[in-house]
Amino acid sequence: MTTETDLKKWYVVRAVSGQENKIKSYIESDITRLGLSDFVEEVLVPTEKVIQIRNGKKINKERNYFPGYIMIKANLSGEVPHIIRSITNVIGFLGETKGGNPVPLRASEVNRMLGKVDELSIQTENIAIPFKIGEIIKVIDGPFNGFNGSIEKVNEEKRKLEVMVKIFGRKTPLELSYMQVEKV
Repeated sequence: MTTETDLKKWYVVRAVSGQENKIKSYIESDITRLGLSDFVEEVLVPTEKVIQIRNGKKINKERNYFPGYIMIKANLSGEVPHIIRSITNVIGFLGETKGGNPVPLRASEVNRMLGKVDELSIQTENIAIPFKIGEIIKVIDGPFNGFNGSIEKVNEEKRKLEVMVKIFGRKTPLELSYMQVEKV
């Protein structure tokens, strides 16, 4: 037998951009505090992993995939929509008309968005090791930019390569990150 609280659908809450994670925790704490956890199943801020290079260092960051939007799986009956709207920095629900009820997302949209979110979180973690020992590479970053060399060692965990580069006719070992080299 399904009860009222089982009829949960996905909705999109519009929020002040940059405050999504803070608002997510406000929603979760308010719902818990008011004993309405049966009505709200999940609050999700869709993010994607982004790799940035700063000063030659690779930094993994999470970036909001839909800035200003929070997905929420809930049964919006009774006071629940009013409580969510009254949270600081929440603008309202996406697709609602003035004084009307929030419009749930279609199942196809939800699957596409959640599928995209899952893909994005997995994507960067499983990068295959693109280099092999003995391979010739070109240095594209750092003081040895433009030099070619051959790979002596590959350190998968640190994502570093030991490369032999000829400098002034002498072979010199360099330790470089994957991001500092490219295949020739």
